[in-house]
Amino acid sequence: MKELRDKKVIQGLLNDIKKKSSSLPQPLKIMEVCGTHTMVIHRYGLKTMLREAGIEMLSGPGCPVCITPNEIHEAAIDLVTENENFICTTFGDMTRVPTSKGSIQNTVPKKGSQVKIVYSPFESLTLAQKNPRKDVVFFGVGFETTIPAIAVTVRYAAQRKIKNFSLLAALWLIPPPLKEIAGAKDTQIQGFLYPGHVSAIIGEKPYHFIPKKHFIPGAITGFEPGDILMSLSSIQDQIKKSKPIVDNTYSRVVKPNGNPSALKIMDEMFQKKDSQWRGLGLIPESGLRLKDEYKTLDAESKYRLNIQAKGQDLPGCRCGDVLQGQISPLDCPLFSNQCTPDSPQGPCMVSYEGACLAHLKYGMRENRKGSRE
Repeated sequence: MKELRDKKVIQGLLNDIKKKSSSLPQPLKIMEVCGTHTMVIHRYGLKTMLREAGIEMLSGPGCPVCITPNEIHEAAIDLVTENENFICTTFGDMTRVPTSKGSIQNTVPKKGSQVKIVYSPFESLTLAQKNPRKDVVFFGVGFETTIPAIAVTVRYAAQRKIKNFSLLAALWLIPPPLKEIAGAKDTQIQGFLYPGHVSAIIGEKPYHFIPKKHFIPGAITGFEPGDILMSLSSIQDQIKKSKPIVDNTYSRVVKPNGNPSALKIMDEMFQKKDSQWRGLGLIPESGLRLKDEYKTLDAESKYRLNIQAKGQDLPGCRCGDVLQGQISPLDCPLFSNQCTPDSPQGPCMVSYEGACLAHLKYGMRENRKGSRE
């Protein structure tokens, strides 16, 4: 692992990428799908170095907090402000997302109700067991990485007939939005860095349609700077040879078929549904909901919520455009002015995996030409 951070190794990989770029007609535009990759790229200063080496990195929709529409957050706010003896649990980032009704963090719960940050879905279930006279809803968000743990939790609740627990699901699948991005007529993406964590669950096969149908190369990569650079070098080779594939450069973790046990529990508990993504709109079969046999544990059904998600940002916020790779956070007029980590105007500035937070935390520096990164 130390070698993947070694300065000499990193510089050698960058030199190799720059050499390969010199034989290409124009700089490549590569999308890193995963928000954690965005953070790694900025933390190690790779964005500027890669631009100088002939690769422009664009952030993608790989932050589940970011792509969850405001209307689902507002449904959670309504639950805790309109019901007594009610506990809304969720992950920390979710409580700070701004909406037209404010954020979950700043809401005023009804008598006997509260908002509680949890670090796992099972913590929420334990809370329900310890408070049998209160309704506990877990506002669960995540991609394929966290969905299996949520599935196990709900199954546990069903088996033990814990009636005061339910799930408000904001669960998303990665391949469908990539299909939308790759198939868009105006797409500028020439390669994908596929997420390591998600791929550890789903494997390689769900991405195969991208090189086959859209002729766009890609590589599954890990989370060290050396991982990312090796994957980008692979994408360059694929372009040069005109042979796009899904190259698994993270084989020390990701297996071709992913994690069969995790996939099995997901399939047992959930079914696909058309879902609204912030910035990307309605995407067929891109989300998950509990199967009908677990309907009593589905908060949306249990509390008769009418969530009409449209994925609209607050006025002036361009988080949706950032998630599509259409603009850089620097192109948003609110960035670092009205929109900061202390006063976010959109989830891209809230989440640790958010592109705007990554740019502000690591990228606000002077480059060699004196402009902002």
